[in-house]
Amino acid sequence: MAGSGEVKRSVHHRIADDLRAAIRAGEYHDGDRLPGENEIMKRYGVARVTAREALAVLRNEGVAVARRGSGVYVRLFAPIRRHGSGRLSRERWGSGRDVWATEVQERRPEVDPITVTRTEVPADIGSTLGIEAGSTVVLRDRRYVVEGRPVQLARSYVPLDLAAGTRIEEADTGPGGVYARLDELGHGPVRFRESVRARMPGPEEQTALELPSGTPVIEIVRVAQDDGGRSVEVNVMTLDSSCYVLDYDVSA
Repeated sequence: MAGSGEVKRSVHHRIADDLRAAIRAGEYHDGDRLPGENEIMKRYGVARVTAREALAVLRNEGVAVARRGSGVYVRLFAPIRRHGSGRLSRERWGSGRDVWATEVQERRPEVDPITVTRTEVPADIGSTLGIEAGSTVVLRDRRYVVEGRPVQLARSYVPLDLAAGTRIEEADTGPGGVYARLDELGHGPVRFRESVRARMPGPEEQTALELPSGTPVIEIVRVAQDDGGRSVEVNVMTLDSSCYVLDYDVSA
């Protein structure tokens, strides 16, 4: 019997613990197929529902992925360390480098897909940009994929009077990205504010990020302001929480 200070774990969690330990010990490598429901039932003497729940635990943790009609496979992924301060320095985007260069190094992200449209601004975004709800803005909507795994969605809103007819309306914004183009227009960002929260994804986000059921996301809303205090971009980022470590350097 478990002592008063112990928490008795369910059978399916104990099976998941065994499989997780085997993965960490190197018995299963990235891409290997894990024991299926039938094998787990036989090995542990449990019902199918218990075997299914054990595999679901690993899927929800992000260490395994189900392939329809094939089984459940190990999916290891080294976390991306997102550097909240260094990635936004003028030295970086002003010299033509992108903000990802600080965190993925040789693991370069692919943008799949990207769409650039003119659209009505949502009320909350319009308020931040200082424009009326329903006004037209340029929306850059994209998904980032690293090593074949979707890791982030991003939606950038830029006022139309700044972006119209510029490379900000093109899929390829050129060296340094949107911030370098805004700088050329005399509205280069001099300060950023980021708000971070965790939440559960909506159905479209879960599909786009290929998230197992029960996996939360990290939402980061970044506002870029020029030296006149004008908000020149709002970027709403939705991150697969199992893929990221958020690093922030703060000077004392």
